[in-house]
Amino acid sequence: MVERLPLVSVICLCYNQRDWVEAAVNSVLRQTYPNIELVIADDGSTDGSQDAIKQMHSRYPDIKIFLSDINRGNCAAFNAAFRETRGAFVVDLAADDVMHPERIEKQVNKFSELDHTYGVVFTDADYIDSNGAFLYRHYDALRRNRLITNVPEGDVFRDVLSRYFIATPTMLIRRSVLEAIGGYDETLAYEDFDFWVRSSRFFRYAFLNEPLTQIRRTGRSMSSDWYKRNDPKVHSTYVVCRKAMSLCRDDEDRAALIKRLRYEFRQCVLTGNRVEADHFLGLLRELRELSPSDRVFRIIKNTGIPLGWLRNIYHTIRFRSPGTMHRL
Repeated sequence: MVERLPLVSVICLCYNQRDWVEAAVNSVLRQTYPNIELVIADDGSTDGSQDAIKQMHSRYPDIKIFLSDINRGNCAAFNAAFRETRGAFVVDLAADDVMHPERIEKQVNKFSELDHTYGVVFTDADYIDSNGAFLYRHYDALRRNRLITNVPEGDVFRDVLSRYFIATPTMLIRRSVLEAIGGYDETLAYEDFDFWVRSSRFFRYAFLNEPLTQIRRTGRSMSSDWYKRNDPKVHSTYVVCRKAMSLCRDDEDRAALIKRLRYEFRQCVLTGNRVEADHFLGLLRELRELSPSDRVFRIIKNTGIPLGWLRNIYHTIRFRSPGTMHRL
């Protein structure tokens, strides 16, 4: 008797992505892996995305669709769709991204080589523009900008605390991971940092060194306004760092968190997010005595001098790939 392949649930989240949602859906339908359920969840689009989704559903009635009248945010929309799925593994696919045909098959095969302590398999990715033209490769860019040398695997808790390196849309997640952490935190403005921190404390991560997803960069991408003054994503990062404090087990964990806090504090100072800067500074004080450089940035914060221009110049010189500018 042939053992049935595990079901993979692909949750395609759409919000005002009419121009690209069909390409995203087609990339799921063209997967070489045969046992997939596809759920399209539209989070209150106003650009005609829901009409496009209804048309696709009429052609492919096996697709499940959930159309919201209001915009609830990615986290709530994902959780609602997740509760309606049955897959042993889950893909969180944005409606403007595209999966290579063999992606899911290769990731499921990778999971078959791992034990139950592994909860996530992630891969490399290519970034494309709104028209689908290649921009750059994820890990090539991180290495070029000296943000990583080797891609962390296994216990990555300290790594995800201290720096950005996982391309979120590439992840295949074991269902039990999402169930264990209660899904995404719906109080947050974005999901990935919180997911990485909470899940990596209890599950290991594996890396598949192939670019199996195309991630679209548009002017409306969430990363395009990172650290804009009073952006709710900055406060969400603070909330996740506060959570991480209770998950740290030793001094090395806390050192990784301090690195993150120091980075976030300085970005907030340079971008004029003074309230959030105080929050990150408060966490730093709870963990250790302030360094001389911390005190200098505290003085700069108190002057209220706008220094966003200085940060922009630094990033222009430091980072050669624009997609790496908003994070570590």
